[in-house]
Amino acid sequence: MSHIEIVLVYLLLGSAAGLLAGLLGVGGGIVLVPGLLLVFAVQGIDSPAIVHTAIATSLACIVFTALSATRAHHKRGAVDWAIVLRMTPGLMLGAGLGTLLADALSGVVLQRVFGALAMLIALRLLVPSATPNGRFDLPNAPGLAAAGGLIGAVSSLIGIGGGSLTVPFLAACRVVMVRAVATSSACGLPLAVAGTVGYAITGLDAPDTLPGSAGYVLLPAAACIVVASMSCAPLGARLAHRLPANGLKRCFGVLLFVVSLRLMLGPV
Repeated sequence: MSHIEIVLVYLLLGSAAGLLAGLLGVGGGIVLVPGLLLVFAVQGIDSPAIVHTAIATSLACIVFTALSATRAHHKRGAVDWAIVLRMTPGLMLGAGLGTLLADALSGVVLQRVFGALAMLIALRLLVPSATPNGRFDLPNAPGLAAAGGLIGAVSSLIGIGGGSLTVPFLAACRVVMVRAVATSSACGLPLAVAGTVGYAITGLDAPDTLPGSAGYVLLPAAACIVVASMSCAPLGARLAHRLPANGLKRCFGVLLFVVSLRLMLGPV
């Protein structure tokens, strides 16, 4: 593929991620990681670092999308900053530890982990459970930091912003859904920053990183994806009010289930 074709593919991938994020409320990372792996396969790239690169690049993109989403939610007064501040130390520490764990894993194992967790997210889209609001009290500061640590570690390990974990956790702790979604967006920012920095550092001495990378983070891809995704997310949000979002979410759940199964069983 020529450089122009590669740029166009990255822009298309970013557009799809932004559109789905705005339309269905799914995190961009769950689209970007398998999308980037597909792009690398089409390019014929054969490197032990491609799975790490896809995950790290996804987190770098989430920094900007989380910043944009947080700004929008903050303007509406929907972010509970007390919760964000209490979860942030755990989120950042967990994200850093997640990058260390990912660096110690082979690309094959890391792909299998992503596939397994993506399958759980797909099942949640396909078979939504009853909303668990009101089941638990919101933990104190140490409890929120501990929850943030677990969410940060899992999210950075597979390159997502944490919304698939943070929103159900906050909803279970009697945080109303609108506020849970907004607060989750704000929590995604420190998580993504810490994860991106972690992958940039752990990838410095990794063999066979791709040209244009800062550690594991592929900068040209991240730049193209961010521009496209942030442009298309508002369009997705507008379409969400016109299209049957629940039906679309189930269709995406089926697609994600198939992709996750392929990642669990197939080669890198």
